[in-house]
Amino acid sequence: MNFIIWLIAGAVVGWVASMIMHTNSQQGLLLDIVVGIVGAFIGGYFLSPIFGVGTINQNNFSMPALLVSLLGAIILLAIVKLLRRR
Repeated sequence: MNFIIWLIAGAVVGWVASMIMHTNSQQGLLLDIVVGIVGAFIGGYFLSPIFGVGTINQNNFSMPALLVSLLGAIILLAIVKLLRRR
């Protein structure tokens, strides 16, 4: 059940990141959500130790954990946006 909650949180974070990056109409919503989920996971894994916050992977749905996941999703969406431009 925790995995489903993690996926839903990642999808919401991915959707918000796509709105921030203005990629929601360029790449399609499904790709934005998938990239957001992966970016949230990677961001939580790599950026959480730097900022000293828990991750949504550890069932820590605090605002700092969600913001770190959002940052990871934004970074990955920016990378995908650059790669798709070529």
